Amino acid sequence: MSSATASAQLTADDLSNLFDAFNRHDIDGVMQYFAPDADFDAVGGSEIHGTRFSGRDAIAAAFVNVWTSIPDAHWAHRDHLVAGDRAVSEWTFSGTAADGSRVEAQGADLFRLRGGKIVHKQAFRKQRPASAAK
Repeated sequence: MSSATASAQLTADDLSNLFDAFNRHDIDGVMQYFAPDADFDAVGGSEIHGTRFSGRDAIAAAFVNVWTSIPDAHWAHRDHLVAGDRAVSEWTFSGTAADGSRVEAQGADLFRLRGGKIVHKQAFRKQRPASAAK
């Protein structure tokens, strides 16, 4: 059992395990860290906060969509910090789209936590043009 489910506080180790699950493209491993009523604000979208996905099913579908459209999606995580009901993770995202273009950019997630679960994930990523397909 992960410490996310064993305690009332998410830890930096839990966030590291979360990103390991993202990199395995393991939706069950990822979603164990999210509360049923969680929100995820993606890096892109027409709203001021990006595109918001609410609830576990919508969030899971959004993550699976990233893995489907960028099959080698990877978040090289560098640092995780938990401070009370807030947390931050820094990472470098990389991946190749279906057209062969490649993305590599640094980013961070800001988290709000409750009862050992993520209730809000807000993702930020540097705006960087994709490299041309080879």
